[in-house]
Amino acid sequence: MAYILKDIVNKKDRFVSGHRMCAGCAAPVIVRSVLRSLNDEDNAVVSVATSCLEVSSCIYPYTSWDHCSFIHTAFECAASTLSGVEATYNSLKKTGKLKNEHETKFIAFGGDGGTVDIGFQALSGAFERGHNITYVCYDNEAYMNTGTQRSSATPHFADTTTSPAGEKTPGKVQQRKDMTEIMVKHNSPYVAQTALYGNLKDIHEKSHKAIYTDGPTYLNVFSPCPRGWGYNTEDLAKISKLAVDTCFWPLYEVENGVYKLNYKPIKKVPVEEFLKMQKRFKHLFKEENRYLIEEIQKEIDKKWEYLLMMEKITNNKEN
Repeated sequence: MAYILKDIVNKKDRFVSGHRMCAGCAAPVIVRSVLRSLNDEDNAVVSVATSCLEVSSCIYPYTSWDHCSFIHTAFECAASTLSGVEATYNSLKKTGKLKNEHETKFIAFGGDGGTVDIGFQALSGAFERGHNITYVCYDNEAYMNTGTQRSSATPHFADTTTSPAGEKTPGKVQQRKDMTEIMVKHNSPYVAQTALYGNLKDIHEKSHKAIYTDGPTYLNVFSPCPRGWGYNTEDLAKISKLAVDTCFWPLYEVENGVYKLNYKPIKKVPVEEFLKMQKRFKHLFKEENRYLIEEIQKEIDKKWEYLLMMEKITNNKEN
């Protein structure tokens, strides 16, 4: 379904002002964008793992969640909690105990810590069982709620409190886990990677497609964090755009196994332009460490070539 900007901004808000997320944080914009993709007449049950998002948006007796049922669940349980709710709902409808004219959709939100690491078992199980849910990972690339510890989604050579950059090690020595590709391998009917890029059309259309596709679907959303990454709060849009234009965060979707790149830069911006905006990478710009920037560039180029190849291969099979 195609949208114009007017359609998006006029949608019902289910995540409203009053939350206490940091200025310049992408998470509240992501949540609002995802929930706006719901049809206004439909219901939603939202499960949120313990996270910055949860503690900042649902402080009793106040909440920013509106026009939906909200469940705060433990750090590792967003997907399993939502699976139970979805199964109960289906049972009640089947036995005639619940009658509802409109659709009810089931959406989970988790950071990378509660998704890629601690919550992965629950997420993988939910997708293997085939629950009709949408899981949204707002990937801020570390455990931000507890002080910027590294996660397995933290990028190569990033400085965190548990992977500090120093004389012996240049930040996190492992490459980040490619969660989007892992969820593709779960045979999900729809998996997509998106960001707050341009006019929000990409995240809106992918969210709508994910929510209204039958079966377990997954969205991996680039979610900059000003405190953990060390960028100016007013630069959220700029840093998101650079992530996409450098192909550090490609915009693509995989529908029933078929890859589609939603944006191909005419000329890729060097990743150095993205890295230099952030304090977590400042050690890479010391003369003795600049070769590490070249290593990151090679990793990005390799992944980009892989996506181009998969798009070609899977579309040829489709035809």
